Amino acid sequence: MSQPMVPAAREPLPLHHRPPALLATAAARLLVLLKPRRIRRILTLIRRGAAPATTEQALAARRAVVAVSARCAGEGCLQRSVATALLCRMRGVWPDWCTGVRTSPFRAHAWVEVDGHPVGEPHRAGHYHRLMVVPSRPRPARE
Repeated sequence: MSQPMVPAAREPLPLHHRPPALLATAAARLLVLLKPRRIRRILTLIRRGAAPATTEQALAARRAVVAVSARCAGEGCLQRSVATALLCRMRGVWPDWCTGVRTSPFRAHAWVEVDGHPVGEPHRAGHYHRLMVVPSRPRPARE
């Protein structure tokens, strides 16, 4: 994505918390190589059966991912958001995974949110227009 940013502060992560975070970042690194449509399909499948994440759970996952990956701490917003969602799923929960844009100036970004509020992001809700979302709750089937 094209979101310029200063690398996030990387807090130390206890050794016993590193393996799941490393696994999530490695899986995310592979997923982000796919087409957006496939990323959404895969994340939708992975989300099944997960409870909605709380802000604290999503923020803890985001901090863990940033702690183990320089790419996720910097401009790798797509990998960071996918890894955060995957780590949340490993813990049995799912935040809303989002990608979107703003137009003036043009910026693309990917993030996770809970209850419509971006988690760990410097921008406020509504700053970006959401283009693709894998929500924490599946949408009801249309009749």
